[in-house]
Amino acid sequence: MALTYASRNPFKSVVDSHALPRIIQTDKNLYGAAFHLMKLLPAQFILRSAADSGELQPDTTVVETTSGTFGLGLAMVCRLRGNPLVLVGDPAIDAPLRRRLEALGARVHIVSGPELRAKGVQQARLERVARIQEKLGTYFTPGQYDNPLNPVSYGAVAELLMESLGTIDALVCPVGSGGSSSGIGSFLRAVNPKLRLIGVDTIGSVLFGAPAGPRQLRGLGNGLIPRVLDHTLFDEVHWLDAPSAFLATRQLHARHAVYQGPTSGAAHHVASWYAEQNPDQRVVALYPDEGHRYTSTVYNDAWMRRNDLLLSEASPAPRTLDHPAQAEGAWSRYAWNRRTHDDVVRLTDGPTS
Repeated sequence: MALTYASRNPFKSVVDSHALPRIIQTDKNLYGAAFHLMKLLPAQFILRSAADSGELQPDTTVVETTSGTFGLGLAMVCRLRGNPLVLVGDPAIDAPLRRRLEALGARVHIVSGPELRAKGVQQARLERVARIQEKLGTYFTPGQYDNPLNPVSYGAVAELLMESLGTIDALVCPVGSGGSSSGIGSFLRAVNPKLRLIGVDTIGSVLFGAPAGPRQLRGLGNGLIPRVLDHTLFDEVHWLDAPSAFLATRQLHARHAVYQGPTSGAAHHVASWYAEQNPDQRVVALYPDEGHRYTSTVYNDAWMRRNDLLLSEASPAPRTLDHPAQAEGAWSRYAWNRRTHDDVVRLTDGPTS
């Protein structure tokens, strides 16, 4: 039976209270939009829209693929709505997160072993979702990678940023599904056509034409190109490796008391450099989730040393690339210049190493 407390009570539910970020200042021209859990926003928006259209009934099972944060957002919303939830993930969903998801009522399937190695993370998860959908018969899949409501949901964040800060010159976004970067970027660009949108990706991700490979920095990047990702919005793209992002995450906490996850650290690292290079611009970075999930990993010296990820200092500036195929090492950048993915990838006349 669906929970009805949130609809009867005049106060906000935990989802409504945590959906929008806090706006904080970390330097004279640098601000962060710090979320409790950024993907609460599209999870709530997509499910509410589906319920309003009649596509999602009170007893309909929600089925989705996730590496963690979108799944947690869905679990919170489904718990309050009363909808059954099935999530398909991979080993990026660690034991503590899985316990939290299951405590909220979700059934969690982890794809691993030969299935994962043979097909890749994203494809293996999607195929498992398809098999579950076939067995269920009736279900609703939010489809964060394909659903246009994903970027649309972030209009509220763009409005908050403009009300709080006025004109924003540059927005630095970690890119996974592309929903937040494409959504907030397109809303802000409509008001300020000169806005520079800067994407932060990671080594091994194919989002912006770099070679596919293993990704130590999860929650950032992707093994496929989501339909919601609008490449033509981006002015430049940066690639960070895991040690650099983890160090930046710890520095964000140590220097500014902002306790966020590693995708936030990656965005802050790039945004800090860009803000220093452009002191007359107002720069905003997105910090997608809080750091509590990473207490035993990114914030743990022993774990960092054991996995050879602990740095004492990071590269002071990125290496500029002639083509995304060159993306490797600790930190690199490429002038995307608002082009399509195909337009950039086919530019192979320049050096490739």
